[in-house]
Amino acid sequence: MGYLFLAVLCVVIAACLAFWSIKLLFKYDWFLGWLRGMFGLALLAGVVILGCMAFDVYSYKQLEAEENIATISFKSLGEQEYSASFVESGGKQQNFSLYGDQWQLDSRIIKWHGAVSRLGMKTGYRLDRISGRYLLLDDERTKERSVYALSESIAGVDVWSWLKEFKGDTIVDALYGNSTFLPMVDGGQYQISVSTSGLLARPLNQPARDAVELWR
Repeated sequence: MGYLFLAVLCVVIAACLAFWSIKLLFKYDWFLGWLRGMFGLALLAGVVILGCMAFDVYSYKQLEAEENIATISFKSLGEQEYSASFVESGGKQQNFSLYGDQWQLDSRIIKWHGAVSRLGMKTGYRLDRISGRYLLLDDERTKERSVYALSESIAGVDVWSWLKEFKGDTIVDALYGNSTFLPMVDGGQYQISVSTSGLLARPLNQPARDAVELWR
């Protein structure tokens, strides 16, 4: 509910600014008040930014405790090429072609501190991207790479990146959460979970368990 509240708050503020800016821009004496007009346009720009911020914040999911969020399974398409089926806990499925020997999933995490945390604002996360990697450095340099975005911010409004750039003491941290690189294998399946410290992937079936043991 915390991230929904933040998104709704941004929308309410944006609606108030939109009403104020339209009222200023369409007054009969607008042409006599250039400054008033510029201020109205600035308010409209604020409406757009806040609307994009609301969309960006709403894309984060509130984390209560460690929870399972997705499964991923692999089918070999050839040497160092796999079809990856990524299914989120809500049922959304995406398919990717990953190249290499291992895979990794990245996420963005927003962690609250101090009074905001005590008020009940929980850690939030958003899946960021999935990628493949080769074991050999020469392969990594010369062979086809594969990286796919799992989520995007609109119009360049990225609240997480702004928070990450902010230096000094703050009530919120913007962190990367990464699962360890794990082997891709034909028929392998993994369970992905998330906690306040990041992502964790566990093998779900025997092909995945055998590949992990061999890789270790």
